[in-house]
Amino acid sequence: MNKRLLLISNSTNYGEPYLGYTRKYIKEFLGKEVRTIAFVPYAAVDISYIEYTNMVSDVFTELGYSVKSTEDIIGSETVIEQADAIVVGGGNTFHLIHMMHQKGLVESIRKKVENGTPFIGWSAGANVACPSIKTTNDMPVIQPVSFDALSVVPFQINPHYTDGRIPNHNGESREERIKEFLELNPGFIVVGLKEGTMLRIEGETVKLLGNKTMKVFRKDLPTLEYDGNSSLDFILKNS
Repeated sequence: MNKRLLLISNSTNYGEPYLGYTRKYIKEFLGKEVRTIAFVPYAAVDISYIEYTNMVSDVFTELGYSVKSTEDIIGSETVIEQADAIVVGGGNTFHLIHMMHQKGLVESIRKKVENGTPFIGWSAGANVACPSIKTTNDMPVIQPVSFDALSVVPFQINPHYTDGRIPNHNGESREERIKEFLELNPGFIVVGLKEGTMLRIEGETVKLLGNKTMKVFRKDLPTLEYDGNSSLDFILKNS
């Protein structure tokens, strides 16, 4: 069955409400057939899972969907199994993947997505759709069980991607960090996904949504930039 994913760079643009710019895309992606959402809240570190779930539930309820956290009393595996769609929120990617491994959710979510269950992830939630979390921007606040992620797409995402550099700051740019990754992981494509953008994947088709471009990085090849009119299906054929 065709995989369906909506991989979002960031939850909120400056000056907008929570998940503000994403709502029309989420609604278009999920449509009317989806009713129940399994929410994975483990990227939260400085707020409780309950608070995080309530934030997300408020938005999805407004859009017409019912949200149940994987922390629900019925158990995380059951929540995933019964859901019509899976949503993974942003926050700290290291904590998120640690908890997903600890609770045994990596394989159960992967199977559901491979069998056609719609998947939405933003920021850290987009990172974990990739083969690993090695292109996250986050501080490793916890040592995860493994860096291995869901691998429901064959490429890596760097969310919140920017070409900007802080004035008078000598640290590496985002592009330089990505090139370091590619030196040690030469077989991968890395997508620099700018804020306000997302990738919608339907089977073998990839579409960039939003009003900005994205960048594609490969070892020893020129960095290329693409807009929403570009054919991006090639990133699903990553070696």
